[in-house]
Amino acid sequence: MRLSHLFAGAASAALLAGCASTANIETEPVVVDTPPVQTETEEPSVTLATPVAKREMKSIEQVGRTRVDPYNWMKDDNWQQVMQDPTVLRADIREYLEAENAFTKTNLEEPLEGLKEELFSEMRGRIKEDDASLPSVDGPYAYLTRFRTGGEYPIIARKAAADIYNTDAEDEVLLDGDAMGEGKAYFAFNDVEHSPNHKLIAYAVDEQGSEFYSIKFKNLETGEDLPDVIENTYGSFVWGANSDRVYWIERNDEGRPAAVHMYTLGGDGSTEIYREQDPGFFLSVSESQSGDYIFIGAGSHTTSEVHYFEADADTPELKTIAPRETDVEYSVAHWGDQFVISTNADGAVDFKIVTAPTDAPGRDNWTDLVAHQPGTLILGMDVLKDHFIRLERHDGLPRIIVRERAGGTEETIAFDEEAYSLGTSVGYEYDTTQMRINYSSPSTPSQVFDYDLASKERVLRKEQEVPSGHNADDYKVKRVLAPARDGEAVPVTVLYHKDTPIDGSAPMLLYGYGSYGVTISARFRTTPLALADRGMVYAIVHPRGSMAKGYQWYLDGKLEKKVNTFNDYVDAGNYLITEGYSSRGNVVGMGGSAGGLLMGAVANQDPEMFAGIIAAVPFVDVINTMSDESLPLTPPEWPEWGNPITSAEDYDTILAYSPYDQTADKPYPAMLITGGLSDPRVTYWEPSKWAAKLRHEAPEAGPYYLRINMDAGHGGASGRFEGLKETALEYAFALAAVGKAEGVDLD
Repeated sequence: MRLSHLFAGAASAALLAGCASTANIETEPVVVDTPPVQTETEEPSVTLATPVAKREMKSIEQVGRTRVDPYNWMKDDNWQQVMQDPTVLRADIREYLEAENAFTKTNLEEPLEGLKEELFSEMRGRIKEDDASLPSVDGPYAYLTRFRTGGEYPIIARKAAADIYNTDAEDEVLLDGDAMGEGKAYFAFNDVEHSPNHKLIAYAVDEQGSEFYSIKFKNLETGEDLPDVIENTYGSFVWGANSDRVYWIERNDEGRPAAVHMYTLGGDGSTEIYREQDPGFFLSVSESQSGDYIFIGAGSHTTSEVHYFEADADTPELKTIAPRETDVEYSVAHWGDQFVISTNADGAVDFKIVTAPTDAPGRDNWTDLVAHQPGTLILGMDVLKDHFIRLERHDGLPRIIVRERAGGTEETIAFDEEAYSLGTSVGYEYDTTQMRINYSSPSTPSQVFDYDLASKERVLRKEQEVPSGHNADDYKVKRVLAPARDGEAVPVTVLYHKDTPIDGSAPMLLYGYGSYGVTISARFRTTPLALADRGMVYAIVHPRGSMAKGYQWYLDGKLEKKVNTFNDYVDAGNYLITEGYSSRGNVVGMGGSAGGLLMGAVANQDPEMFAGIIAAVPFVDVINTMSDESLPLTPPEWPEWGNPITSAEDYDTILAYSPYDQTADKPYPAMLITGGLSDPRVTYWEPSKWAAKLRHEAPEAGPYYLRINMDAGHGGASGRFEGLKETALEYAFALAAVGKAEGVDLD
């Protein structure tokens, strides 16, 4: 996803000429000789097999360079309004997108319908439909999220704290997502928070997919909705300690989190308490585990600044932990009379932990609590009254370290599988010795343990149920280190069925991301089992640009070193081939958002490795997006990609790998390219322009299938089963690409 994941401690129309309606694509094929350049009046017609978009040669000059973009007009000038109300999309653009969707439906979805339904049914059968989270205690209540059988959306509920593990005790429904989302094309919650006095609940909802959330309120004593509504929010907020106000983040016209406001219930609106002046900085708002402080974080991909004030203050007075310094990141927790701070200051590339007094938290007063250990990346931290918990990644695997406040002794909690995922949760309370541990591996379903920090007792409270059955011994999980062309070793997580031969004959789905420091965890996912059961190897590459091997691994895959991400993926794929996991031309590449950029770049670098490419909401028009300051994520992401508006060097670096700009007449494989009309991160025109250019530059390759969700944004369909249908289509495409879809030939 194109979003700054590093800030929270740890990161972005066309005329289908000659087609009066979508029906024309299905029933009136027209063979045309399309000239290489089209003008406004030279509108190409359409064939049944290949929608052809008009070309308008727009010349763009910057930093002494000139480029020509033939599909720039696919971007609606009114795009900000389109994100919030897709009905205002320009008619000719809508016609083009609907024509592309009709082409994909006729030529891909309908032939694969049987396999898609088979996969969907199988994947749905692995989901416990009436599943529920473990309740989490907060004072007199234990709060939980659950689903009903057949339900698309979550139900927010609570029960008496004394009944936390009493499965016979009925819960109280606070918000019924199914009822709230009924009849809506899109519905999603963001933050949902009960008030400290447990009498109210506030929730942020998006009914468009544009990520412009409305915050609403409900009285839990009467069951009535309050008249208070806050519009155009980023979806993030916290309650004040007195339960009479919330602190929320404004989403401005550019779609950026621009300011923090205080809203008092029943009052005259909101009061602005902080506004960020740098468009390259995003905002967050959070509450300390102790409940004593509220933090406002401002950060880019490389620089942090945190402000704080007392959570019960009538008039917040902001203080600053430490003023922002370029390339210094930090995050903060409150622990008694001090703040605990995770930071990369003083050259701590993989981060260290320091403390500072609450009344003087500046850099001069930072004292090391956990020294920097190169190669051991600090991923996060939790603070309870008598314990400090940190999550680290060491030798590529996560581990939990628990430190006692009294005496400072430490305990390490780790697991033994070759590759696994590990997480911690401390719930709502501060004065407790209870911590939760979530563990899984690609073959082992999720297990949630209650761990008592005082007694060291570990109790398994919940194990992910796979209703259709699952035997972990049926699958093999490997952690492979693949040699890159420059000598680095690239981690790869591999899953396959025990009966799959590793002799080069198996097809392989090769997944990758590799940006913003995001590391795809080796957790249990039910969906890839559908591929493994059909003899397909499922592999995840952890290239530079992620933090799989520490923060330096991330630094070595961004800006001028971004090409390392693409090289690592290609080199890992070729190494797996030499090791017998698959063979050239029998691999399906898959990635989404910035992972879609990866797909475009590797398709340009080594197209003949692949039988197919799945590029979900792909960030492929990099030079144009990073040159458009009006887009929500462009200024905040210049530290990740570079600024081609001011730097010729950055311009040349980006242009050299930008998939849209480097598209050429190459033997590209079949491609499934998806997007969302109201996506504010990777705008709909990026995948649309890329598909059009692929067809023009490499018409004998492909085929290329473009699918734009007209009712959703970056995450696709909002319901859990509607989203699963999209995954089923992607997997059906993957199987068809490697000849495992009976009667369907993508060539």
